[in-house]
Order: sequence, then C-alpha cells, then structure tokens
Amino acid sequence: MTGVDLKTPPAAWVLAHARVPACLVPALPGPVDAEGLVALDIALEGLRITRLAPAGTLLDAGPRHDLAGRLVLPGLVDLHTHLDKGFIWKRAPNLDGTFDGAVEAVTADRAANWTEDDLRRRFDFALRCAYAHGTVAIRTHLDSDGPRAATAWRVFGEMRETWRGRIALQAVGLIAIDHVRDDAAFATLLNLVREHGGLLGSYTYVTPHLAAGLERLFAAAERHGLGLDLHVDERDRHGNGLDALARMALERRFEGPILAGHCCAMAVKDAHEIDRTLDLVARAGIAVVSLPMCNLYLQDRHAGRTPRWRGVTLLHEMKARGIPVMVASDNTRDPFYAYGDLDLVEVYREAARIAHLDHPHGDWPAIIAREPAAHMGVEAGVLATGTTADLSIFPARSLNEWLSRAPTERLVLRGGLAIDTAVPDYADLDDLMERP
Repeated sequence: MTGVDLKTPPAAWVLAHARVPACLVPALPGPVDAEGLVALDIALEGLRITRLAPAGTLLDAGPRHDLAGRLVLPGLVDLHTHLDKGFIWKRAPNLDGTFDGAVEAVTADRAANWTEDDLRRRFDFALRCAYAHGTVAIRTHLDSDGPRAATAWRVFGEMRETWRGRIALQAVGLIAIDHVRDDAAFATLLNLVREHGGLLGSYTYVTPHLAAGLERLFAAAERHGLGLDLHVDERDRHGNGLDALARMALERRFEGPILAGHCCAMAVKDAHEIDRTLDLVARAGIAVVSLPMCNLYLQDRHAGRTPRWRGVTLLHEMKARGIPVMVASDNTRDPFYAYGDLDLVEVYREAARIAHLDHPHGDWPAIIAREPAAHMGVEAGVLATGTTADLSIFPARSLNEWLSRAPTERLVLRGGLAIDTAVPDYADLDDLMERP
C-alpha cells in the first residue's frame, strides 16, 4: 500500500483500488467478479465516505492511498455474545467440555466472583478485543435471574456510555423458559430490560411449560413494545422451540423483531418437519443467528467418542426462504467455549468452512455486517455515500486469500483514522483469575 499516512490523513482523500463484497455496497458503481467482489475507489472526507466509484476513476477527490486490490470490509456487527461470562476460563474451566459442565462452572463462578469490578474489567477487556478487530456494534445476553442480575445490568449501562461512539451496545435479559412462569423471576427480568432499554430473552428447551413461557414473553413484549431474542433448541435434538416460537408469533400477529439463536435441532429433523417449520419461520418474520464455533465445541461431546452431531443450523435452507440469517461470536474463553476473541473475521472464516458458505460466495459476507446491522437498527455493515468511514483493510486480494490464512493481520479505520489494532494482553486479567 502506498500514499496517505492513515493515522493522520488529510481532510479529503481516496482509498484507491479497493475490493469490497458487492453485497455490502447498496449502490454498485462497477462490475462484480466471480467471487462477488467489486473494485472501488472510496472517497473520504472527515469521518465519512463521500463517494464511491469504479477503481482508478476518482482522480480529483484528493490524495490517493493505493490498496492495490486489497479487500475492504465495513464495520462489523456481533449480534449474539455473552460479555458477562467472557474470559473466565482460567479460573472457571469446564473440565469435561460438556454443556452441563459449562452450566455448573458458570453458576459457581457467578456466585463467587461477579462483582461490579470483575464484570466491568472483563466487559472492557472484551470490548477492547472487539474494537481492535473492527467490530462497531455488539448485542450481549445478560444472565438476569438471581441477586447478581442487577449488577450485570448496571455494569452494562456504564459500558454502553463509556464505549458510545466506538461500539454500540445492546443487551438481552436471559432466564430459563421455565423461570418465565415464576412471577418474581419474570418481574426482575422485565424491570431490568425496561430500565436499560433492552430486549426480552430466554433459553428454551424441551419442557411441558414451553408454550406458557413463550406466551408470557410475547404478552410482555406486546405490552411494553419490546423485541424478543431467544436461545432456541440449542442442546436437545428433540427440541421444537423454533416451531412453537413461529406458531405463537403468527397466532398473535406479533409485529416486533424476533431473533432466534442457535436452532441446532433443525439439523437432525426429517425433511417434512424442516419444510413445515421453516415455512412458518419465514411467514413469522423471525431472523436466525447461528453460533457455529460454540455449538461445535459443546454438542455431542462424550469422553473417548468422536462427535456426530455438529450443531450448525440450516443456514442455506433458511436463506433460500428469505429468512434473515447471521453468525456471531457467542461465548469467548468461558466454560461454554474455551476459545474465541470476539473476532468476527474468525467467526466468518470458520462458518464458511463448517456450513459451506462458498462456491459461490455470493452474499454470505452480509451475515457479519449488513444483516446484523439491520436487525440491531444501527448504521453499519455497508459501504455507502454518507456512512461513517469505519473500515477494515486486509492483506488479501480475494475471498479465497482472505479465508486461507488465520485472520490476524488487518488495518482498521474508525471515522477514517487508523486505530491501534493490538489486542489486550491476557495478563491484564491475571489478578481476577487468581480468585477461587
């Protein structure tokens, strides 16, 4: 790359000869190649993009920084995370790697260690990771039952203000679907969500109380104008939560946004049930977010046995019906997923391999940018005239090159200025990890 100093660029300048996924450029100024990329010159002035044109044509818009065909993405959006649990692996490992082991480890750690200072520092660590990787918006689920719930939401509110202008934050209140029927537990959830402008959530599983729990969630969402964001059919092959969710949304003619996370049981349903359920989901306007890395880690784990059920939901079949689909980070370095770094490029890279999001690549890059941004209602995820110049530049000239090497090196611009992309040192949290 040659030209402008990206840490101190002029008032008006041009990123020349960039390659961008065409699905992230609403007004295409040029032809699209076989991988779905368009070659662009991108004019910037101050914080914003002022013009897009075919590569090599913006010769009068200021000094040029030549990218020589390198890949550029807009600000990325992580639609499903758990920032309250993040980065506790060192002090709360999941010793057998199972879902039950994760629940036990998190429950014990939450009771012992989740003070305001602990949550605040781990939240900030996670957001520094995401920021360095080019993420501009995050939705997090917050465990919202028990005496620690208010503390987590209070810290979330502080972090939302502290990080305003760098990462837009939303939160979902999370309790078990059986607990929704408990008056005290549900009142706590609803009060916290309303106080902090969040969304109603729950995690569903096989239970005789599923319909009653969903009905109460829908009624509260309708009464208070809230969106719904649920964990659905994550750990049980026989789960029918997605079907029940879609039927209830249609019966109630619910008009608010609904996001269903995981939906893993769909991968092992028979063809008739898949068709019936996905048709209902499409009619109900439900969006789906898959969490491929976490589900691969947890599901079908038995000591000494190679896993068969890999837990990824039916992204291709959903997308073909017009259902909005996305992928996200989910858990990071906690008992539910021992790895991860809130890097959506890593998430997309793994999702592309796991779920065959290639041949052709088509508009799949939208699932970490345009689609989650639209669902969150934030300005991000596309390159267009007038949008903020939040961009990531990669040392790759094609999607094949981009997906072929570990996604570490990148240059991140925020408001047109290069930021420090060094991720925080794990040692920053060492004193927290020494707690019992």
